[in-house]
Amino acid sequence: MQRQVELIGAAWGLGGPEPGCAEAPAVLAPLLIDELRRCGMPLQSGPILSPAPSERRRQFAVSKLCDLLASAVADAVVRGSLPCVLGGDHSCAGGTWTGVARGVKGALGLVWIDAHMDAHTPRTSHTGRLHGMPLAWLLGQDDDALYGLATGVIEPAHVALVGVRSFEPEERERLERLGVRVFYIEEVRDRGLDAVLADALAIARRGTSAFGITVDLDVVTPEEAPGVGTPVPGGVSGAELTRALERIGGRSDLAAVELVEYSPRLDPTGRSARVAISLLRAALCGPREQSQVAA
Repeated sequence: MQRQVELIGAAWGLGGPEPGCAEAPAVLAPLLIDELRRCGMPLQSGPILSPAPSERRRQFAVSKLCDLLASAVADAVVRGSLPCVLGGDHSCAGGTWTGVARGVKGALGLVWIDAHMDAHTPRTSHTGRLHGMPLAWLLGQDDDALYGLATGVIEPAHVALVGVRSFEPEERERLERLGVRVFYIEEVRDRGLDAVLADALAIARRGTSAFGITVDLDVVTPEEAPGVGTPVPGGVSGAELTRALERIGGRSDLAAVELVEYSPRLDPTGRSARVAISLLRAALCGPREQSQVAA
């Protein structure tokens, strides 16, 4: 029996340079609902969390929103649902994976698919942008209060990054020191995305009771998905990533899926949205043949 997918919106762009990311849940949710119905997935709509219009304190707002998001995600996990968080910028990951860690019984693994490392802390960040810090915080690297939540909810040995091609030396040094496995884009090109994702999944499942997938849409080439907050030249193809996610999605120990950094205002033709929905369908439904049978 398939688990019910619960869609949860993290409707803010406070953590990055592109405020339009706040509109992503409103655009993606109805498209994803249609797609999940076609593959036979039971689903329900959860909360869409957004800052107060008058709120000007970015870090305070992100902290409060991540606290609410963590509670909503944890509740969904405890009920036996499969949370699908639609960001927003990647600062929402602090709330998403805190909530998943609260809800699962045992250790949590995470496959982080992204052009960036997002492994800065407030003291090492070159920009001060919160969307470049959530992974470091999740790993317990809190040199300054960031979210107002308990840090270190995921062990470094249970995390794998895939597709990285833009980072600062401080981030690389931190992840190397912690022993986090990073599959840079050069390795993805040399070995193929299927092989790399299989290795990343093995890391996230080894010694854990559940794993999650977070996808920053900027991992896809900007030619295919230009509507993102911080595009980076190069990347993986949307079709290749969709096929690879079909092979690891839909598993019984998949605890949650998250997609971030889509900006509708930078996507007038809807091309980036179509890539995002394809990736989400693959991660939530698994192989297309399996989905068609379930439908």
